[in-house]
Amino acid sequence: MTARIEDYALLGNCRTAALVSKTGSIDWLCFPRFDGAACFAALLGTSENGRWQIAPSAPVLAVRRSYQDGTLILETTFVTEQGEAKLIDFMPSTFRHSSVARIVVGVKGSVAFNMDLAMRFDYGHTVPWVERYEAQTLTAVAGPDMLVLRTPAVLKPRAKHTTSQFTVSAGERVHFTLTHQPSHEPVTAAFDVDTALTKTDYFWREFSSRCPDVGPWTDLVKRSLITLKALTYLPTGGIVAAATTSLPEQLGGQRNWDYRYCWLRDATITLMAFMKLGYFDEAHAWREWLARSVAGRPDQMQIMYGLAGERRLPELEIPWLAGYEGASPVRIGNAAATQRQLDVFGEVADAMEQAIKGHLPQHPRIEAIAQVIVPFLEKAWRQPDEGIWEIRAQRQHFTHSKVMAWVAFDRISTVAHGIENGQEFAANCRRIANEIHEQVCKEAYDEELGSFVQYYGCKCLDSSLLQIPLTGFLPPDDPRVVGTVAAIENRLMRDGLLMRYESESGVDGLPPGEGAFLVCSFWLADVYVLQGRHDDAQTLYEHLAALCNDVGLLAEQYDTTDKRMLGNFPQAFSHVGIINTALNLHRIQGPAQERAQG
Repeated sequence: MTARIEDYALLGNCRTAALVSKTGSIDWLCFPRFDGAACFAALLGTSENGRWQIAPSAPVLAVRRSYQDGTLILETTFVTEQGEAKLIDFMPSTFRHSSVARIVVGVKGSVAFNMDLAMRFDYGHTVPWVERYEAQTLTAVAGPDMLVLRTPAVLKPRAKHTTSQFTVSAGERVHFTLTHQPSHEPVTAAFDVDTALTKTDYFWREFSSRCPDVGPWTDLVKRSLITLKALTYLPTGGIVAAATTSLPEQLGGQRNWDYRYCWLRDATITLMAFMKLGYFDEAHAWREWLARSVAGRPDQMQIMYGLAGERRLPELEIPWLAGYEGASPVRIGNAAATQRQLDVFGEVADAMEQAIKGHLPQHPRIEAIAQVIVPFLEKAWRQPDEGIWEIRAQRQHFTHSKVMAWVAFDRISTVAHGIENGQEFAANCRRIANEIHEQVCKEAYDEELGSFVQYYGCKCLDSSLLQIPLTGFLPPDDPRVVGTVAAIENRLMRDGLLMRYESESGVDGLPPGEGAFLVCSFWLADVYVLQGRHDDAQTLYEHLAALCNDVGLLAEQYDTTDKRMLGNFPQAFSHVGIINTALNLHRIQGPAQERAQG
């Protein structure tokens, strides 16, 4: 049985990622990229779908784990009656091929270990051909993929698994490495594990040491910053929404989606988080990815792309995987990539303006894109869409989509003066922005409720309405905003956390039921800051921070009844929320204040 979502820790090398449980089992790992076919898929099935466990053979009395300070190097300490030993897990960050390195270190006494490795390809479906390459090396081959296992421990085959039994005493170390490579290439050379550990330690410490002071939340912000870096695909600068697919938004439910892709709406808040912390190289790389990915006709702009800007992300179901705790179907790819979501144009425009404010070098393609977006969006903003939550039902005139269309024209109008006919172009953008503003205030505000609503003509609420003050559409003290915040608190709050929307309304075309969507609660805390409700903001932020697991990670959602994390993990959106809200609380001019000022 797989572990609870919150019992996993993340390993990564800025190309792909693995999840390892408190029992020393790597239950999820995709090669060679985040979106590659998993070779360890036990997270969504069973151990027969691939996993790699190293754990004491005797009963474990206690488990402690933490990352080495400022790094993504995980240390798990096992205490047994016979002694104490430490498992060090990391992914080297400087090699051509991705590898996982595991070091078992004796601390006290003598501890016997079992190693069980089930190597699989294609999401646990394909059993590879395993053979001995050298005295301490095995290879596993199936089609284009090869895994290379190296260790001084004695290895034995058992029922399509590779196993080992060994013992470590105080001061002893046993190394294991597993490397992925194309099967047609010569077997990659071995690397020195301790040297790789030193270099990986330097890589992460050099990155994280530049994190500025954020008061009492510095350690939490630093961990989130490292997590965002780990979710970055270094060759292109793209940032995946999460390292996993199909972790459910409701246990046993159908809301199981693939998040191993790059969403445009993450652009603005991710850029802001990196720039406000002084990480301009990462912000620049993300902006470059954005400029490449959205290049082309504006009517073909997508809400998400692949790691290198790929546009075709066909959604498939994997029938041989039972799903996390039985939540099915398991999906790879994401059909939402083909949806119409008007808010992405606002996100791109907002990102463009924030990059200029952050003094990133100008990008001529971004300016050209703005000029072609405007004629398209001038017509498109009047149409219904699937909205921020990617509904799979009838399109609606979602309030958030209209607000973000306003953001697009508002932001472009402020940065258009440097282009040809810039003054006239800016004036036209301002005219359209005013038209959208007038329509939203008329059609999306319900006088009876004293609140804006999810979409024109409905009585439903939606946490995305919090973007109205956060984007500067209306001031935070506007009575309509105050009323909307109060209504959201009253109707969408569950045990101190916000739901996305009232799912029983049926707007999304799926059976109701999901956890609290964590980024929405961060938005509420940000609005509290704008409204001067600093005590409320800090209380909510500390509540959210307390939901992080023992190594500082957050999923997408949280089940307030069962007290469990839900959804894909770790979630970039949640960790950007940790960073931005901490900055809003700590600094006089935080990301929320800057964005609201336009």
